[in-house]
Amino acid sequence: QVQLVESGGGLVQAGGSLRLSCLASGRTFSGYAVSWFRQAPGKERQFVARITSDGGITNYHDSAKGRFTISRDNAQKTVFLQMNSLKPEDTAVYYCAAGGNGGAYYLPIKWGYWGQGTQVTVSS
Repeated sequence: QVQLVESGGGLVQAGGSLRLSCLASGRTFSGYAVSWFRQAPGKERQFVARITSDGGITNYHDSAKGRFTISRDNAQKTVFLQMNSLKPEDTAVYYCAAGGNGGAYYLPIKWGYWGQGTQVTVSS
């Protein structure tokens, strides 16, 4: 059982940066992998990044590679998504999700717990 709350979204100009946070509650959080997904209006939810429970493995969608960094601080029960060199096509609601370390992490259905989302808007 875990609850997730995202924060840190906002409006930023293309080329700028944002740092999203996913704050978790629940004693077992440190055992979960955590991912970030995003969803733009009229589009399917898209995988962005994943980090394993111990932080040892990270995975990124091609669109995020080299620009985004996922990290976690289990003591603070928080996962971060540092987003640099933002582009207008990054505009979306960003969600964090928690689940097991295995499986097809790029599929939304794999994840059992979701936050409410935080809006990221990148202007040109």
